[in-house]
Amino acid sequence: MMNLQITAPERARATIALPFSKSITNRALLIAALCDGRHQVVHQALCDDSVVMSEALTRSSGNIDVGAAGTAMRFLTAYFATREAVTVTLDGSARMRQRPIGGLVDTLRQLGAHIDYMGQEGFPPLRITGTAMHGGDVVMDGSVSSQYISAVMMILPAIGGGSILLSGDIVSAPYIHMTAAVMRDMGANVDITGNRITIAAGYAGNDCVVEADWSAAAPWYAIAALLPESSITLNSLSADSIQGDAQLVALGSKLGIASQFTADGVNLDTSHFIGCCCSCFTDMSDTPDLVPSWTVLLCLLERSFRMTGVRTLRHKESDRIEALREELAKLGYVLKVEGDDAISWYGERCDIGQRPPVIDPHGDHRLAMAFAPAAARFPGLIITDPEVVEKSYPAFWRHLEKAGFKIKLAQ
Repeated sequence: MMNLQITAPERARATIALPFSKSITNRALLIAALCDGRHQVVHQALCDDSVVMSEALTRSSGNIDVGAAGTAMRFLTAYFATREAVTVTLDGSARMRQRPIGGLVDTLRQLGAHIDYMGQEGFPPLRITGTAMHGGDVVMDGSVSSQYISAVMMILPAIGGGSILLSGDIVSAPYIHMTAAVMRDMGANVDITGNRITIAAGYAGNDCVVEADWSAAAPWYAIAALLPESSITLNSLSADSIQGDAQLVALGSKLGIASQFTADGVNLDTSHFIGCCCSCFTDMSDTPDLVPSWTVLLCLLERSFRMTGVRTLRHKESDRIEALREELAKLGYVLKVEGDDAISWYGERCDIGQRPPVIDPHGDHRLAMAFAPAAARFPGLIITDPEVVEKSYPAFWRHLEKAGFKIKLAQ
């Protein structure tokens, strides 16, 4: 397995063409498939997750292995349930078999789906026999996974419409609103009022233009903060994005990183960077994908913090809460884990072991990208299994080099 050793420049200077959003791409691809190709998806993401999704949607039988693509697993489960006379087995990586899917399967069964568990109850792999499903009104737990809700939302127009009443505390709400926005762009009638989502039958034949990925901007905001004399421009990001992770603008402003929008994208201005100051208390329930980068960054800036709303991180590509705790300890930071819904750091330190530190991303693309900027504080930092970034941002290491980072194979 290849390892990379990273050395940061004194300042980073680059104009970066971020990847297109895999979250929007995968939603648009599914809707286009439901509509038998009447839609075009413009600017598709070219990462592993979206390639898996695109290829799976062409299948009509057999075993489909989605690997570590959680979005594909949830969305394809709903999609294939609607495909009459199509039978598939949907499986994934060893980690995917540990990620629950029972809440989604239960809801789809209420709408007429024929889905069987091939192994442990409530987890992949699944055997799905497509059938003529019916629309209707369902209740879903909003505290588990927004992907379950999005999956049901997207198939409802194709099976007669209906409504979803969300119970409990809703996590990752911006992703639900993103789904609604993509559906509307592609011709669906979607209304969200309070905790009820009402969706009419039918899609019109509209195309979808995919935005650049705000989630992929997170390590660049971290680099701007750690190397405050940098000049970083991120192309194709807009202030009126439908992506929840555009909250990076507000998070960055708390550190003095100004996001200056132009016709081309956003320039990161750190001329008023304030670095270490008062403690930061943030609810991250709407932006869980930003937690890895922001947790690592705040520790590196020695800025104490407490983040709530992190419980969904237990069930991502890794257990991101435990993985962050383990890997930050290698940098000398003691992350406190408060149950499943909060993490904090108030300056607690521990001895740094191996130098340069060797970071294991636990098979998780977000962790690899979150820790890479730490080379600004730990020259020669090593990242193992760097290929994991292929999942969402295949050009990440190449873009770091473009910005002035030195990257070589570790001995």
